Amino acid sequence: MTATSAETPLVSKDPGTDNRPRLLLAIVLAAQFMALLDTFIVNVAAPTIRTELDASGAGLQLVIAGYTISYAVLLITGARLGDLLGHRRAYLGGLLLFTAASLACGLAADTGQLIAFRLVQGAGAALMIPQVLSLIQRNFTGEARVRALGAYSAVLATGAAAGQVVGGVLVSADLFGASWRPVFLVNVPIGLVLLVLGARILPRDRREEPERARGLDLPGLVLLAAAVSLFTVPLVLGQEQDWPAWSWLSLAASVLFFGAFLAYESRLAARGGAPLIAPRVLRIPGMGRAVLRITLVMAVNAGFLFTLTLHVQGGLGHSALRAGLMFAPTAVIFGAVGLTWRRWPARLHNALVPGGFALTALACLAVGLTLRDGGDGGLWLYLAFMGVGAGLALAYSPTLTGALATVRQEDAADASGLLVTIAQLGQLIGVAAFGTLFLNRQTVPGAQGSADALWVCALALAAASILGSVAGLVRKRR
Repeated sequence: MTATSAETPLVSKDPGTDNRPRLLLAIVLAAQFMALLDTFIVNVAAPTIRTELDASGAGLQLVIAGYTISYAVLLITGARLGDLLGHRRAYLGGLLLFTAASLACGLAADTGQLIAFRLVQGAGAALMIPQVLSLIQRNFTGEARVRALGAYSAVLATGAAAGQVVGGVLVSADLFGASWRPVFLVNVPIGLVLLVLGARILPRDRREEPERARGLDLPGLVLLAAAVSLFTVPLVLGQEQDWPAWSWLSLAASVLFFGAFLAYESRLAARGGAPLIAPRVLRIPGMGRAVLRITLVMAVNAGFLFTLTLHVQGGLGHSALRAGLMFAPTAVIFGAVGLTWRRWPARLHNALVPGGFALTALACLAVGLTLRDGGDGGLWLYLAFMGVGAGLALAYSPTLTGALATVRQEDAADASGLLVTIAQLGQLIGVAAFGTLFLNRQTVPGAQGSADALWVCALALAAASILGSVAGLVRKRR
């Protein structure tokens, strides 16, 4: 690669017939998909892991949650390291760590080893994933960037449903008698291929960026890691332990640490230092609304998937594979709408976000109604699933595109780290809030008791969606 190609974006406003931009996008989105898959794929394998490793309840929780906790805690740090080390180096380094940790997870001999390797796997994902948006921001322009962001949105949607499907297939197949281990080992060949292709295709990092010479904001890192840890750990573990006092104290303490982090970052920026997140990113017009909307979209999406999974597998008694396949229409429609909404008439664009949230609310209510009698729902259920996918796509994709449209290139890492972290925290909030609501309302065993609990959750999911719709209408009036 020449020096010139290392300094210029791969995609200009007229990319012509060059295939390298498509390969770059495929490489980074494949890693995004793989990391997202690992958030959900282990859920299906959990019962088998518990039996074969004789894991305790707390140990199994940490096997599942360890990845999510380290991933969420280190995401913004991973984004800043991308600025300091270079996005290509950070992406490849994170991918190598993620792949090696996946191999170690698949070979783990006991629960303690598996928990430790899951934490490392989450750290690898946290270094790798923020570079995806940063590389898209830096290497795509104009309509090419919009299309790339649409593909990114589609990957986010399909990863959750695909995780449950792939997990069910791998555990059921019992490949080579390996039982649950293929859910981790499947990442190894994919990761190795991406490492080889990434080393050849990803543009070399620029050497003149001044941000890299300013070091890492270690006090900010400590404050943020503490704040995110205090927030995520009770959300992940509190539900299984019936929300003990420590979980509420931890959530309260997280608010204090977030406040201390923001105050410190503002003072550091005022002194001319290099904060972990540049305060100017938070002041970008519309960024606050984008944070709220992305939080709501991800919370509704995660809450919808989680509560429906509990109902379909626990209440209706379907297999994990069948449960995963039921969500395929949601993922497919989300991807299709996310990739095509820019082609719709321009006069409709301002109404897409509030309209998407409103459609999500109606579709969630339709899902609850079709399943309220304790049955399978029939064709109407799948139509309602498609409505959820379309609504969430309309609420999310234009929001993400709009939030990143005015971000300066030098702020790409900060904005990427912020939005990816917000998306992850939104998923945790959705699982904790709607999962707890479902379990608390399921007072009668069996399909009907589960259906009654799901109906209450459908009302709550619709209410959260309406909040997002109202936020869009407020913006339109202004």
